[in-house]
Amino acid sequence: MFKGFRSFLLRGNVVDLAVGIVIGAAFTAVVTGFVTAFLTPLVGVAMGAVGDFTKEAFEVGGTAFPYGAFLNALISFVLISAVIYFAVVLPVGKLQEKFEAPKAEPAKVDCPQCLSRIPAAAVRCSYCTSEVAGTPGFPAQAMQRG
Repeated sequence: MFKGFRSFLLRGNVVDLAVGIVIGAAFTAVVTGFVTAFLTPLVGVAMGAVGDFTKEAFEVGGTAFPYGAFLNALISFVLISAVIYFAVVLPVGKLQEKFEAPKAEPAKVDCPQCLSRIPAAAVRCSYCTSEVAGTPGFPAQAMQRG
């Protein structure tokens, strides 16, 4: 029973996922602390609020709406998203493009009737609809298909 559980936990992708979650949580705490300690007070100073801007709220019908706390969370989300995009998503995408094999373009030849570029394996021209299989000088593979 424990042997299967142990092998599940020691698989590479489970350990990588666990490490990613722990690092993500720690990074979120750092960014939230930065936003709470530095950015939100700057927004408060700019808006004329005194003290902790996260406690700012407005009331409608006796119900408080804490827009300061929401703004704090929004700034944290934008910062975390930007860092993940620019530090992880873009570099990984560029790395994948670098190692990805280029897509092979199918061989093309000129249609003997209208001189348009068409696939070498075509039986008919997609432009003038003339039959190209069996035409002298046209690839043999197209002739076999017709």
